[in-house]
Amino acid sequence: MAPYLQIIALLEMSLTCAVVLMILLQKLSSTEIPLLIRVLIVLLLGNLFFWPLGMSLELPLSAYVRGVTGELSIVTMLLLWSSILPAAQKTPLGFKVPLAIIAIVFYPLALGLGMFDPYVWGYASIGFLGAVMLFAILCGLAGWTKGVWLVSVAIIAWAAHWHESANLWDYLLDPFLAIWALFAIPSTIYQKRREKAQSGYLFRAG
Repeated sequence: MAPYLQIIALLEMSLTCAVVLMILLQKLSSTEIPLLIRVLIVLLLGNLFFWPLGMSLELPLSAYVRGVTGELSIVTMLLLWSSILPAAQKTPLGFKVPLAIIAIVFYPLALGLGMFDPYVWGYASIGFLGAVMLFAILCGLAGWTKGVWLVSVAIIAWAAHWHESANLWDYLLDPFLAIWALFAIPSTIYQKRREKAQSGYLFRAG
């Protein structure tokens, strides 16, 4: 891997680890943490993960985390990073369901279950690229502009060879994103039903 790709990978993982810790800190806090404080905490934690701390650690903490998790997709990182912004748009069910279906079909086939391997589409397949762009357009038509940006940035990063991989799938999907979608679907459905039930209770005729 080229040296600059290694630095980019460590920077991305350092920021991602910092954002994950910030999200956990916000969930543990009883009050909303101001945006400026959140940004400062992320920058501080990001530096701790990026620079070698010495002692028995020869590499930065982010390098060890990356060794366990592997390369995260651009979509996963952007979703995480944007979650600390104020009034961040919630990810709609219309994005989670197709993502979960794609993951359920994609990973078994990519791992050798059957004779068909969809992973090869990621190597400069015009049809696959067109399907991904169509999905981004559908996100825009549905009013979820954030989805358009997620897919667009992932395609741009792939075209610019931002990561070591030359496969578009690796910029769009990873196991963590797939697992998140699978678990988020029932949680979102339950939340919607709960809100609907509470709304019906509040506006019930006396």
